[in-house]
Amino acid sequence: MKKYSVILLVAAVIIVTGAWCVSVYNGLVKKDEAVQAAWSQVENVYQRRLDLIPNLVNTVKGSADFERSTLQEVVEARAAATQVKVDPQNLTEDNIARYQQAQDALSGSLSRLLVTVERYPELKSSRNFAELQAQLEGTENRIAVERGKFNNEVRAYNTALRRFPTNVMAGMFGFEKKGYFEAAEGAEKAPEVSFDFGR
Repeated sequence: MKKYSVILLVAAVIIVTGAWCVSVYNGLVKKDEAVQAAWSQVENVYQRRLDLIPNLVNTVKGSADFERSTLQEVVEARAAATQVKVDPQNLTEDNIARYQQAQDALSGSLSRLLVTVERYPELKSSRNFAELQAQLEGTENRIAVERGKFNNEVRAYNTALRRFPTNVMAGMFGFEKKGYFEAAEGAEKAPEVSFDFGR
């Protein structure tokens, strides 16, 4: 009778431990999939921006005296941004930083383009340009939202990964920490506002 009790106890421990391992593993898989789905949405909104840029550039090109170097910078930054790909299975801090750096370079060149357009009232008043600019602004907002959602999913995943005893299981099955999107360099500084009207 005692022998059977020990066997039953050992069997119960094995079953409970196995169920716990399966539960932890499946939980990590679910969180990993959520991170990958959020990454996919980030890529979608960045792709939307990439798709808008040729139309924007062609519209601006229509203004005969527009500065070609500004347009060339946008075209080159777009080309560079399309070259940086990140495997959703390998969302490390370095890979996210490389991707973000290429996208930030494109953001910077687009900002310079839009500032330069301010000097061209006929272009600014163009209906086609105004629509493209509104779409671009909407896309930038979507990018910010999707990056925030991605970072939230990464935080949930990374937190689960670090908790004991889940961290033991994560190590056994090769789950690794994911990288975050960081604020753009210099974002901590308030922009400088000047009201110098040529005095």
